[in-house]
Amino acid sequence: MFEILPFRFEIDKIAIAGACLWALALYLMLASTREWVTEQLNRWFNFAERSLYTSETEFEKTRKARESQNAFYASVFSIIPFIIFGALSNWGLEISLGASWGISTGILACMGAGIYELGRRDGEADDS
Repeated sequence: MFEILPFRFEIDKIAIAGACLWALALYLMLASTREWVTEQLNRWFNFAERSLYTSETEFEKTRKARESQNAFYASVFSIIPFIIFGALSNWGLEISLGASWGISTGILACMGAGIYELGRRDGEADDS
């Protein structure tokens, strides 16, 4: 496969792993930001799709299914900002502390964020 391309590019697997670990940690830690991003994307998808319909009756006929689909897409695409900030976090750690620190601190951040998220959800369950 690589003989077809006239150039070579390297994929840094360690950087991808570190960025994904940090993205997961940020996604778990920043629950209110995650919900806000998802809500904004859902609103935008619903608005953009509404502009595609000229007939109000046609729009209302499939509204529930389209809103469910847009909510799914919004939750999937809400990961993208966290991947960007995770990559920046990993890059900053690799620049400042060295190449091996990005993944190890990412693992620690994921563990801490997971424990925090479990405690936060348990606290929400106790309040209601």
